[in-house]
Amino acid sequence: MLIPFATAVVVGLVVLWPGGAPPHERTGVGFDRQTHQATVTKVEKVDCKSVNASGTPPTGDTSTAEGSSAQQQANGTCTKATITVDTGKDKGRTFTEIVQPDQSRQLEQGQEVVVAYEPSAPKDLQYSVTDVNRKFPMTLLAGIFALAVVAVGRMRGVMALVALTISFLVLTFFILPAILQGSNPLVVAVVGASAIMLIALYMCHGLSARTSVAVLGTLVSLLLIGVLGSQFIGWASLTGNTDDNTGLIHGLYPSIDMSGLLLAGVIIGSLGVLDDVTVTQTSAVWELHEANPSMGWRGLYRAGIRIGRDHIASVVNTLVLAYAGAALPLLLLFSIAQSSVGTVANSELVAEEIVRTLVGSIGLVASVPVTTALAALVVSADRPSPQSAAAAAPARAGRGRRRKQ
Repeated sequence: MLIPFATAVVVGLVVLWPGGAPPHERTGVGFDRQTHQATVTKVEKVDCKSVNASGTPPTGDTSTAEGSSAQQQANGTCTKATITVDTGKDKGRTFTEIVQPDQSRQLEQGQEVVVAYEPSAPKDLQYSVTDVNRKFPMTLLAGIFALAVVAVGRMRGVMALVALTISFLVLTFFILPAILQGSNPLVVAVVGASAIMLIALYMCHGLSARTSVAVLGTLVSLLLIGVLGSQFIGWASLTGNTDDNTGLIHGLYPSIDMSGLLLAGVIIGSLGVLDDVTVTQTSAVWELHEANPSMGWRGLYRAGIRIGRDHIASVVNTLVLAYAGAALPLLLLFSIAQSSVGTVANSELVAEEIVRTLVGSIGLVASVPVTTALAALVVSADRPSPQSAAAAAPARAGRGRRRKQ
């Protein structure tokens, strides 16, 4: 069964493989603008009143929130920062920006920042600070993560990191460019997620019947998530175009099916948790069989499903809290507006997350009985006779004693 599936995935990768993202003219909006690295070389305190009188522009993306007091800005002490561009054709060029006292991000001398470049703007307004350069702390954190995985997981941890790298490459060089090229997002997501699943599971857990059962359980659950997601995204009239980023994508590439992109995100987002559930359930059934080889498939299923119920309770709660944490600023805005629960749930921004969470959770719940049943059937097919099981017991006891020694 898995051979035709793997063949179909390979064919899908070949047919849908993109030649690269189609080019477009930069709009200068959001992430779609030229950026360069820069350093804050000088910081001095100045009177906000004199700065406002001189008309010196404030920083680009660190502007004051709406509703802040203009009087506080006028009477406070502002920061005048001199920034030197470190990359690009204007390397070495300096410009100044003013940071108001109530802005959330303050600039410090020696700080590395990201600046946006707009060639069509007046010369003194072409550069503006957009963000802080976080490459070093992010790289350091990634290194600590890799060391922790290898230290605890050893060779299995190394293979997990390799699989993670391959998953990132499939996402970067296949899924994203193929969607931008105009391919159906759902088809691209199914093919890409299937390729990631096959590579990650077999690379981390080896070519075995146990891994194949986990692959089958994951595949069945992904198909269920795809069907449910497609139906309920359509019934709920979710467009997938709910914020500035999705609006920019739709403006640059109008041919992209945004609702299909939403469904693709549901499938890819559910894959990682599904892998965890299916591998755990398969391993649990195999270990139960090792402990009692004479147990039939019904006994294995009942024991495995009891383990699965505990897994379901924790995983579903984790998934819901993960989505709630990601949407926390949005939920705070609704709370500030004193909107009712029904109003909040009905808004498309929240409805997307509700559909995403519930569809993914249904797939997770379904993966437990499906994977457990498949594992019980496969492992019990090789069940030894009672005589051979009794003969094997002393050998297993000896292996246990040697492990303790």
